[in-house]
Parts: sequence; C-alpha cells; structure tokens
Amino acid sequence: MKKLILSLSIIATLLTSCTSSENDSAALGPVEGQLSGDITADKTLVKGNYELTSAVRVKSGATLTIAAGSILTADDANGLISLTVEKGGKLIMIGTAAEPIVCTSKTKTPGSWGGIVMYGDAAIVPSSSSTTATSEDGTNTVYGGSSNATSGTLKFVRVEYAGRKIADGTKELNAFSFYAVGSETVLENLVAYKGSDDGFEFYGGTVSLKNAISYGNTDDSFDWQDGWRGQNNSNWYAYQTGTANYGMEIEAKGVNNSFYPVVSNITLKRAAGTVTEGGSSAAEYDAIQFKKQGNGFYSNILIEGYTDANAVAVRIQDLATNTDQVTGSKIKLTDVKIAGSTPLQGAGATGYTISFPVGFYTTSTTSTGANLTTGAWATVDGVSLIK
Repeated sequence: MKKLILSLSIIATLLTSCTSSENDSAALGPVEGQLSGDITADKTLVKGNYELTSAVRVKSGATLTIAAGSILTADDANGLISLTVEKGGKLIMIGTAAEPIVCTSKTKTPGSWGGIVMYGDAAIVPSSSSTTATSEDGTNTVYGGSSNATSGTLKFVRVEYAGRKIADGTKELNAFSFYAVGSETVLENLVAYKGSDDGFEFYGGTVSLKNAISYGNTDDSFDWQDGWRGQNNSNWYAYQTGTANYGMEIEAKGVNNSFYPVVSNITLKRAAGTVTEGGSSAAEYDAIQFKKQGNGFYSNILIEGYTDANAVAVRIQDLATNTDQVTGSKIKLTDVKIAGSTPLQGAGATGYTISFPVGFYTTSTTSTGANLTTGAWATVDGVSLIK
C-alpha cells in the first residue's frame, strides 16, 4: 500500500474540507509528515507517521488531536524533544487496543527524548509556605492552582525510550510527566517503555490513571510528589528489569496532609539480577517506599522478585512519615501478597518502630494484582509486556 507524503499544512487543508481528496488520502493509507514548534491553534493529525524535529508545545487555548495508529518519532539529533501540553492547552490522543498511538525515538535509546509532559492547574502541596512549584523539565514552569479542568485525553498511548536527564537528580523528564493535572483529564491504557527515569510521575494534581504499564524504566516505575491525590486509579502493572529503583516512590514534600491517592489492583514485579541505578549503595530496591509525608490507600497488591538482601515490600523511610501518616491512619495497604520471602515492611532509619493501626496493613494469599488485557497496545517487537 502506497504512503502519501504530505506536509502538515496540506494535512490541515484535507482535514478542514469534506471532499473526495479526503477519501482518497484515507484510501492510500497513513500519511507521513513532521511536527515541531508551538501549536497555537487547533490541529488534527490523521493516522500517520510523524517525525518530531523539535520540541512541541501545545499552547493555552489550542488542542492537538492525533488519530489512532499514528507513530510519532523524536529525532534525537535535534536536541531536547518532548511533547508538552501547557496549562490551558489540550492533547487528545485516543488509540485503540489494536491501534495504539506510539511515541518513540529515532535511535531507540533509553533517555533519548523527554516523552509526554502535561500541565494542568490543579492543587499541589510543594512546601509548607507555597501553593506553587517550579517544574523539573528544564523549562522552570510554575505549576499549581485550583482548577480540575481537563488537559485532554490519553487512551492507548505508548511512550518508548524517554526519560531524558538534563541534570541528574534535579532536572529530568520521564516517559509521562503530569504537573498539577486536573481530575477531568482522562488517562487510560498507557505504557511507559524502557525510559531512563520514571515511567509515570505525578507532580501534585487530582488526575487519575487507569490501566497502566511501566516496563523496563531505570528509575521508579510509578512516582509522585507535591501531594498528588488522584482518587480513581486502578490496574497498575510494573515490570522492572536490568536497572531499576523503587516500584512505587511516594512523597509529599514533607508536608503533613489529610488527603491521599487511592489505587486498586497493583502488580510490582522485579526480574532476577535487576540492580539499582547507583548500585548497592543506593538502597533503592524496595517495592514501595513512603517518605516525606507520602500516604495513600492501596488494595489488591501483588509483589514479586524484590530479592535484594535488604529489600522490603513496604518501607517507611523517616520518622515523621511513620508518626503522621502510619499511626495517623493515612497509609492503608490491604490484601498484599508477596511471592517469595521479601519481608513485609521496614524502616529507613533506626529509632522508631512501624505499627500500622488494625486493618491498615493486611496480607492475602489470593491477591491478583493488576487485571489487564493484552493486545498491540501492550506488545513491543512481538513480545507481550504483561508477563
């Protein structure tokens, strides 16, 4: 089947007129084109293969819509590239299980680009004295507000080889970065594949994530800070292999808070021989870690493969988190199943004992973890990511 090679301006013309040319282009198959720079007006891309030749930013008031089955490829040679939605902008990417939208890199090298970055205007808790914070994506964008308005819809989207590090530990990107994103945004059936930082990171906000796979990412599979409080999260699956840190890293910038995220059906798996980024001295090998007043309610959890001699299923890293969040009944983990001999819990420092209130940490032999369907959305190079 022949491919039709068009510039984005020609594509836009086709999309805004109902003519025989539109039907002809569909019959010829996926188009090819380029995408770059600021998106300042509504733009719709038909199914096609698009090269990202520079950073793309969807500006406030604009909506970028990308059709199912499209492939977006970042050209690594052109500097730091990401697909970013600014506050007030919208990104609509609705794929299907059979035709996901794939965002990848030209060299297929982990960390070669910045992935999808989305900004909203929902609440955050960055510190005890401020209601805003500055982003870690290299743009120094201020985020945090009071609106749960939508930043768009992402369904059946896979981001590959992202997690670009600008200055390790202070300036870095992930496969998916969500800054103060509001609860009206839809995030479903998303895959973060072989990035060099976190698979999914939330920086405050109220958005929820359903049906998510974090596979082969070298930092944490799922990570959040700034008081993220999504309430309708379910079916999270992490498979760590090669190099990886925590399955889930949970913090709230040291601010004691009375809100929390809710996540059900979680699978955290770690392949044999997987090491942490900093080697054995990094001590980032636990399945779940709570620190700096991180909290939340979690249920139906399956943990497997965390076999480092010092690893635990759940670590409470500091005394304040233990005092305010554990004994304060703000951390709840129910129906936890550990496949293997990993200890249930541990403290990050000496001088305190972890004691969950009755019913706030329960185990089960029948917990199933995430329940996900297979398909092209969860398959790379013919291999299913759901092991």
